[in-house]
Amino acid sequence: MERLITKAVGAYLNSLAVLAPRKAGEQGVKIFCHPIRPSMKAHHKLFLESSEKFDITLEDVRLQAYRWGNGPRKVLFLHGWQSHSFRWKKYIESLSKDEFTVYAFDAPGHGFSDGSFLSVPFYSEAIRQFIIRIGAIDTVISHSMGGFAIVYALYKTPLLPVNRLVLMASPGEASDFIQVYRERLNLTDRTINHTLNHFEILFGQPVEYFSVPKFAASLMKPGIIIHDQKDDEAPYEYARQINSAWKHSHLITTNGLGHNLKSQDVMKTVLEFVNGNAGTEFSSDQYKLIQERLQD
Repeated sequence: MERLITKAVGAYLNSLAVLAPRKAGEQGVKIFCHPIRPSMKAHHKLFLESSEKFDITLEDVRLQAYRWGNGPRKVLFLHGWQSHSFRWKKYIESLSKDEFTVYAFDAPGHGFSDGSFLSVPFYSEAIRQFIIRIGAIDTVISHSMGGFAIVYALYKTPLLPVNRLVLMASPGEASDFIQVYRERLNLTDRTINHTLNHFEILFGQPVEYFSVPKFAASLMKPGIIIHDQKDDEAPYEYARQINSAWKHSHLITTNGLGHNLKSQDVMKTVLEFVNGNAGTEFSSDQYKLIQERLQD
C-alpha cells in the first residue's frame, strides 16, 4: 500500500509539472518537507510526562519542550527526522539531575509538537530560539537531522552560547535528500527542476548551499562525531568530511550499529563526554581507548 501511495504521489507531481509548473514546485517542496509523524505510544508518553513540560512558539507553530532536573550545567538533546524526544530516554535517565538541567523538544511535525512541515532552516531557527530562551548550553547532543540543524544554527549565529557538541550520524549534504526523494517518487527532470526552483525561492539559497562540512568549518568549539561505517542513511564519508572541516572535533567510528547508533558503549561514550569538565575535550589516550572499546 505504501508503495502504491508513493507511486501515486510521484505521478501527481509529474503531471502537475506539465500542467501547472509553479504549483508543482510548491507541492514538491511541501511533500519533501512533510514528515510522517511517528506514533506516540503509552510508554513514550509516560516517560515524557516525567518532565516539566513547557511550550515554545515558532511562526505560530507550538513546539513541545521538556525539562528534567535543576543542575547548573545545561544539556540539550535534538532528535532526527521522523523521531521524537523519547529517543533520548536512557541518556536522560543516566544524567545526574543535581548536576545537570536536561532539555529536549519535539521538532515541528514530530512527537507532541504541532505542525506538518520541517526543514533544516526551520529546525535550526527553532533551536536558535530555544537556546536564546533557556540560556547557555554546556553540551548539545544531536542525532541525524538534529546534527545538521544545530551546525547550521551555529553557522548562522556563531555567538550562540553552546560550549560543546555531539554529532551522531549527521547527514552531509541536503542535495542527497533531493536525490533520494527523486528516486523514491520516480520524479522527472521537469518536476525536480520546479521543486528546486521553489526550494531556492522559499529558503533563499539553492539546495547545494546546505552542506554540513561547509557549515562545520566555522565551528570554534570542541565536539565529537560518532558515525557508523555501515550507515545506509547518512554515508560515513560525510563524517570524515565534517571531521576534516571542523578543526576542534574528533571522529569516533563504529561498525555495524547502522544509522540509529543504539548501543550501551555509544551511550557511555556520549555521557563520558557530557560529564567531563565544561569546555574541555577528551585526551588523545581517552579517544584511543574509546575507539578500541567501540570496535571490540
